[in-house]
Amino acid sequence: MRINIVTSMQNNQINEMIYMKNNGEISKRKIKVISISKDSFQAYCFLRNTKRTFKINNVLAFVPVIQKERAVI
Repeated sequence: MRINIVTSMQNNQINEMIYMKNNGEISKRKIKVISISKDSFQAYCFLRNTKRTFKINNVLAFVPVIQKERAVI
C-alpha cells in the first residue's frame, strides 16, 4: 500500500481510498497526498475539505481517480 501512496504523491494524483478508523468505522474518501512519514501520511481530504493525517496500515483500498476530459465542440 505504501508504494501506491508514494507513487500517487510523485504523480500529483487525486485518489479514492477506503479507510478504517481505529474504532472500526469505515469511510470512502477522495484525497490528494501531500507528505509521507514512516507509518502515516498527510493528505488533503475532499470529504472534509481540510488537511488530514492517515495511518498507512488503516488504508483498505487506494486507487487513482481517472478524470475524463470533455471535448468542447
